Amino acid sequence: MKKIILLTIGFVSFGLGAIGAIIPVLPTTPFLLLSGWAFMQSSDRFNHWLKGTKLYQYYVGDYEKDRSIPRNKKWRILITTYAIMLLSMLIVPIDAVRIFIAICGIIFGLFLFFKIPDRTES
Repeated sequence: MKKIILLTIGFVSFGLGAIGAIIPVLPTTPFLLLSGWAFMQSSDRFNHWLKGTKLYQYYVGDYEKDRSIPRNKKWRILITTYAIMLLSMLIVPIDAVRIFIAICGIIFGLFLFFKIPDRTES
């Protein structure tokens, strides 16, 4: 039963991540990471399949390879994330939620640029 639940989580999160790659309202990377975790816990076959997909390689491969992300990719991630957060802040009518989104954005940006090392291109 546990394996079936983890496989379901893996496929649903992969599907949401794939949708997020097309529609910028959903965050792609967290869903792919969740999918990777679920497959790693439940199925070597699907874990290898996931890691072989172009989607996973593009969004997670850099970090998985050597725990770093190229700076130019960090900027693309940050700009996309901030654009979506700004749109959310404009739509949401509650000031407390707007403040929460802004704080999450600041923490995310700091984490991205100060905790994850830059990959040096060679």
